[in-house]
Amino acid sequence: MNLLSSFTPPGDGVRRLQPGTEAVVGGKGLGPGTLYIAESRLSWLNGSGLGFSLEYPSISLHAISRDTAAYPEEHLYVMVNSKLGGAEKEDKEAPMVEQEEEEESEDDDDDDEPITEIRFVPAEKSDLGEMFSAMCDCQALHPDPEDADSDDDFEGDEYDVEAHEQGQGDVPTFYTYEEGLSHLTTEGQATLERLENMLADSIGNQHTMAGVRTEGSAQEPEDGMDVEAVPAVAGQFEDADVDH
Repeated sequence: MNLLSSFTPPGDGVRRLQPGTEAVVGGKGLGPGTLYIAESRLSWLNGSGLGFSLEYPSISLHAISRDTAAYPEEHLYVMVNSKLGGAEKEDKEAPMVEQEEEEESEDDDDDDEPITEIRFVPAEKSDLGEMFSAMCDCQALHPDPEDADSDDDFEGDEYDVEAHEQGQGDVPTFYTYEEGLSHLTTEGQATLERLENMLADSIGNQHTMAGVRTEGSAQEPEDGMDVEAVPAVAGQFEDADVDH
């Protein structure tokens, strides 16, 4: 794995300097070294001055792992949204035939993003809390630009509650029935009048439905038929079940 390189460790804005920290990248231990949790980036260097450095926007997750079933020692877990080391370089040097086959498989796994798991194991496990806090502070200095874009996507007028309470805002307009009629066009007034006439006719014409005699049908028999009004017998339907 061609991961380690020589660089100058950060000198400004270092929130936490953690010597004696073992780095495990992708399951491979790199030995002990010094972890620099700085405001600009997260860096790790071994005793020979070789190491790696991470930009905070590339870090998608960091947490304290105390699950010894997943890893035998408690550590600071970091997930990076890329493949570190020589993985990308090896892909570029692969034969064209293999690259074409890989491209076909990548089309099926477009949703799978490359990640790298890194574990920082300090010599003093009691320091994990301060390491995690320093990571949180530095990560907050580098917000995800996609989150800012999602906030800017909102468009629309804000409702100023204070202005409306003081009578300075736009107040919705309400009309009375007569004022509403005056705002109707000629065609709208004709349509309203037609609907009102239809409603009046439906109320005036009562019909006998499903064997139930209404007041209007008892007084005005249709087609000249003589209908004898049968007085209701008290208690006739007392035992009937009514579905409501």
